[in-house]
Amino acid sequence: MPTTHRASRALLPGALALLMLGVAACSSDPQPADPTAGEQAPEPGPTAEILITPVDGTDEVRPDLPVTVEADGGTLTDVQVRTEGVENTGADEMTGTFNEDETGWTSDWTLTPGAKVTVTATAETPDGETVEATSDFETLPATDGRRLELQSNFPTSGDTVGVGMPVVVNFDLPVSNKAQVEAAMEVVSDEPTEGAWNWFGDQMVVFRTKEYWTPGQEVTVNMHLAGVNAAEGVYGVKNHQLNFEVGRSQITTVDDSSHRMVIERDGEQIKDFPISNGEATTRAYTTTSGTHLTMEKYQHLVMDSATVGIPEGHPDYYKLDVNYAVRFSNSGEFTHAAPWNSSLGQANLSHGCTNMSTGDAKWFYENSLMGDPYIVEGTDRELEVDNGWGYWQRSWEEWLDNSETGEADKTDEAGSPGSPHSES
Repeated sequence: MPTTHRASRALLPGALALLMLGVAACSSDPQPADPTAGEQAPEPGPTAEILITPVDGTDEVRPDLPVTVEADGGTLTDVQVRTEGVENTGADEMTGTFNEDETGWTSDWTLTPGAKVTVTATAETPDGETVEATSDFETLPATDGRRLELQSNFPTSGDTVGVGMPVVVNFDLPVSNKAQVEAAMEVVSDEPTEGAWNWFGDQMVVFRTKEYWTPGQEVTVNMHLAGVNAAEGVYGVKNHQLNFEVGRSQITTVDDSSHRMVIERDGEQIKDFPISNGEATTRAYTTTSGTHLTMEKYQHLVMDSATVGIPEGHPDYYKLDVNYAVRFSNSGEFTHAAPWNSSLGQANLSHGCTNMSTGDAKWFYENSLMGDPYIVEGTDRELEVDNGWGYWQRSWEEWLDNSETGEADKTDEAGSPGSPHSES
């Protein structure tokens, strides 16, 4: 073994060099080739940019101007608008409309005055990358004395109404930008029909359908009034939602010459009552002809001619206590019990009302809904369109011509004709 040890120490210098070369050759064996060696890293794909108007951090934003979102280099997939401090009425959700290629979005409704608003938008690039942007801003408040409020509406939520029922909305301030207010009020029904708004003065607007409502359905009116510029410096301050039900179809026809009242329910005649209309000795005592609607009813009512321009002391003055009264105009016309009238079914002897027997008047009172059509035929005094709810006195063509938007609203579709936004 020592010999072997000595031999290993006695290697010649040349042999040592060869050995070292051999070691070096082993340590430098080639590795598998890197297919990406020498190549540059791929550049990232294009990123979409989102522009939201109003821009982030803006204050004193006019609430009547639209919210817009644009995507450059991608398509919009979602836009959400959240408003802080707003009471939820069911009409507060901000919806919007995408353009055809989904690179732009515009809000459908106006913004609540004096609110904090957050808009969050999401877009996607052609490569599938998702991009998000947010804008927080504040809207101008509505000032005292210039805050448009809803004063009253007919029907009210929860009502069941007749098939002729209009939607009557009264405001507390005059409206001059009528087309924008019309466009802010969306009517949606279960069954398809068309309708439009007409104005009667500057503070009352009425929605009427082209044909009677289909019975047995729900109707919703979303009044997106918050932020609408109703007049110079006047803004709506709150949204409202109205929900009502259309009941059965009941249509009453009164023939002045035959002195009969015929009632049809859902297309079938169910009653034929003897009546007595206005004696027609004066215009005031002539029952109006045309399509009326039943408006309200009283189990007991004091009828005072002073309320229709015949004061106490006048030769024609009267004051009567009547039962089972149903109003069908604003010129003092009611159906009611008249047990003193012995000419029912034979002659017209009233001051303009439709006189009935107590039993028949009671039945009509108990079976009438607000908005039931009440048609009077045969007199020479025509019902005025603004006398009570005489809105069916206008043909559909006339009604549509009197709409500020001039376009029918299809009630089985979301949205409304026109735009509630100001142009600038």
